[in-house]
Amino acid sequence: MAAPAAHHAGRPSPRPRPSPASRPDDCEEEARDALHILPLSVVPLETPGLRRARLVKNVRLQTAVELFNDAHAGSGQVAPSHLPLHFGARTAELDRDLVKINRIAQAASFDVYSLRIELRRLNIDVDSHRALRLSQRKKDQLTKYMCVFTRPLIESVYGPDEVHVQSVDDLIRMFANPDVAEVRRRLRMMADRLDIGLTEIPNFLEEYGDIFLSLAYFKQCLDEIVPDVQDFLAWMDGIRASSEIRRDARQVRMLDEVARDLTEITTSITGRFESFDNRSKDFWRDINAHSFRAIRELITAHHVTIGGVLCGLAVKMDLWKSRFASGGGPNRRLEFIKSEILPGLSHIRSLERSARGEE
Repeated sequence: MAAPAAHHAGRPSPRPRPSPASRPDDCEEEARDALHILPLSVVPLETPGLRRARLVKNVRLQTAVELFNDAHAGSGQVAPSHLPLHFGARTAELDRDLVKINRIAQAASFDVYSLRIELRRLNIDVDSHRALRLSQRKKDQLTKYMCVFTRPLIESVYGPDEVHVQSVDDLIRMFANPDVAEVRRRLRMMADRLDIGLTEIPNFLEEYGDIFLSLAYFKQCLDEIVPDVQDFLAWMDGIRASSEIRRDARQVRMLDEVARDLTEITTSITGRFESFDNRSKDFWRDINAHSFRAIRELITAHHVTIGGVLCGLAVKMDLWKSRFASGGGPNRRLEFIKSEILPGLSHIRSLERSARGEE
């Protein structure tokens, strides 16, 4: 039986892809930092051809295996269940690979933080895997977000004096060899309150940095997506202005429901980040081992739902921007909402609602 042709899909990415001239390292970094892409080279697979493929989330929030992506040919995607047809024969190695792929495919997002959780469930070592950490480029972009979380840490040790750091790595180096008696005294106090040894402070800082780097990463994603959603809602208002659409009560009701769901989702997830900010401030007002464990567990518990919600919104908003960069009539807009925005939207809403139980 001939293998079916790979589906040539529109770009599923929430942000533009690199041009073909981009270096391979650039493409690897972009995939590592994305919400919706998982290079299968991350997963220990036995089928050589699969190691060059990627899992991607499409606009309907389904997981597809992307066998190729080309500026001219587009994205060649197949369902995981169709992979044996593309590899010519079903082998024991491919069957074992498919078990892993099908389990990972159920993840709501492919960001590095959600993937760490999903791959641990598969007993795949992730802590030492470079591909499951944000790229240095992304970390540099997040410096302004991380300042919110590093500033109280610096002030607790150095006081209100002006100390400039660019990253958590800078903090670790700065605190590893303090050269001021008062700073050493404050570090000892911090270690006592955290119930750790003074020499363990760098390890604490690394863990602290990773937890809040995840929050900074998701916050940057949110800050990019929310304006897109607001623009999309304004774009939807143009459909309601059509006399033909206004006469169809069923279509108007559908538009109202989409607008209500998007507003609820973005309002709720924005509120979650405000809650995280407040909890992090509480931690520094009363720093101790229990309060650090509590905020670490709170943020980690939200990784999967935050990643899933942001991934879903991002792929939908990206497709909308690429399809309607130059406008579009009311009927074409309506059909796009029905065929591309509505499918999966209830899943994003349910995911966000479920997160309220994690508070």
